[in-house]
Amino acid sequence: MFNMFMSTSCKNPWIPMANLRIQVPVWRILVGLLYLLSLLFLEPKNILAVADDENAATTLAGINKQGDPSVLPPPSTGDYYVGGSDDSSSEMLEQYCNTDLRTFLPPPYGNITGMVCKPIWNTFILRYLQRDDHVMTIILSGVYTSGWVGIGFSKDGMMAGSSSMVGWFNKKGHARIKQYFLQGTRQSQVIPDKGELPLTNVPPVVALYGPMIYIAFQLKFETHLARQPIILAFGARIPKHFHLTHHDDKRTLVFDFSAGSSSVLHVSSSQKKNHGILGIFGWGLILPVGAIIPRYFKHKDPLWYYLHAIIQLIGFIFGLATVLLGIQLYDTLNVKNSNINAHRGVGIFILVLSILQILAFFLRPGKDSKIRRYWNWYHHWFGRLALFFGALNIVLGMQIGYAGNDWKIGYGFLLGIILLAVIVLEALSWKKKSHKLNDPPPTFQMNPIQ
Repeated sequence: MFNMFMSTSCKNPWIPMANLRIQVPVWRILVGLLYLLSLLFLEPKNILAVADDENAATTLAGINKQGDPSVLPPPSTGDYYVGGSDDSSSEMLEQYCNTDLRTFLPPPYGNITGMVCKPIWNTFILRYLQRDDHVMTIILSGVYTSGWVGIGFSKDGMMAGSSSMVGWFNKKGHARIKQYFLQGTRQSQVIPDKGELPLTNVPPVVALYGPMIYIAFQLKFETHLARQPIILAFGARIPKHFHLTHHDDKRTLVFDFSAGSSSVLHVSSSQKKNHGILGIFGWGLILPVGAIIPRYFKHKDPLWYYLHAIIQLIGFIFGLATVLLGIQLYDTLNVKNSNINAHRGVGIFILVLSILQILAFFLRPGKDSKIRRYWNWYHHWFGRLALFFGALNIVLGMQIGYAGNDWKIGYGFLLGIILLAVIVLEALSWKKKSHKLNDPPPTFQMNPIQ
């Protein structure tokens, strides 16, 4: 769901999909009015699609799996809800939780009992059941006119790196349901038939019943799923050749599958971007430059000392801001992820090393002190260790955040320039040392005594 998951502002969070501002020909409006009138006087019919082994979908309109005609009764709820923003809106949506799924969903989705049913956003209703063997059945429904509907599972609440299930009906009325992997924010990075969702052998299903579309699938997790960032989105335009169109609205939630509660997750892309920029400038540029100065410019005494101290202090401030912003992001996400925990742990470790370097400035012994060489050893190697883990954590952060090629190329270019500068300065340093060793010793001439 690439940029489709990048939210557009919406004054009323309960704006239905049918109210989207889209230019439609007059004849389509007339056809739509006739369809709505038919819903008032005719019983709702269902359209069912079951994904086959190749994730393509086969459409069954009023026909069961055996090909026999099936008479489908109307849903148990009499009135269809299409919008609202108060508490009664949620109550009206909850009426759909009484809909008999057996009338239009195949086993096992139609005959599962004890499912939790929660209205979560807009006209979206989430049904789920998590068994003791960590198999979870999920059924997402919402008011549908055209386009696509999807639910994504994210590691950090961001679109990039998430996997999603998306369902829709094409112009011919054929139903489709596929898994997508969101490698990035561009349309070309939304890859169909890929993803990290642990789907079971039970085929996913998409169905249309009355005004509602239903997306049903099963997942098998290694452990019990509790708090999980999910991304809900819809688009009014039908995907072409399985390439999703831009979303019209989306919402990111942290859903607690243990308690059946949800909370809105506010993680802005700018906050995440600022964290990365501060880290690259602090640990990827300023601190390495500050470390180069005392090694290759000590002949500029005492200028090298003041430059080294000032630059490293600025780098420490950047690094501290990076960690504080990272902690804020971590608290906002509040999810368990081994990669995020590793990135966080390495960042705190680097901060501790940086603080020790600041303390070393105040505890610096005199040149003639017996412990001066131990202080030099400690200061040099702790600094090198901090720079190494700083570069490592920048790469790990870009991997976790699914940074685009611009970030990778930019940091790679910056790292290459620094390494090239170190190589050139090191070569010049060795050349200068070798010249000193090869120079003949000075000769002394004694003037004759007059």
